[in-house]
Amino acid sequence: MNYLVTVKLPTFEQFTSLHEASGLIKNKKGSYSKEQLFQAANNSWYHISIFDGDQLIAFGRMISDGVYQALICDVMVDPSYQKKGLGKQIIEELVSKCRESGIQSIQLFSAKGKQHFYKKLGFAEREQDAPGMSLII
Repeated sequence: MNYLVTVKLPTFEQFTSLHEASGLIKNKKGSYSKEQLFQAANNSWYHISIFDGDQLIAFGRMISDGVYQALICDVMVDPSYQKKGLGKQIIEELVSKCRESGIQSIQLFSAKGKQHFYKKLGFAEREQDAPGMSLII
């Protein structure tokens, strides 16, 4: 298939449709409106969208200081397009942007059960004596 890969932000409708179809919206900590989640995507340092015609089929974004730290967020692929390498392509594009910018430290939070996917792409779990931490307020 010939898909369009772009840094163009999808429309609100395209974004929320994929967010719901992928199930990612159910994994969010806290209660955020669709509008807030779209604003978060819009405020990202960098994002990648993959379209099949007018349909957004994959998306991923990063927040970053633009110098040495980046956090990959909201990697999602429409379930009917999974297992076609689109998630891998999203991650590769995001990592490439970090390389171009000289960023050497890339973090991410994996959805439950997706750790193996990220391990295949070179990511490693944090050491037990230096765990990632979070605070939900």
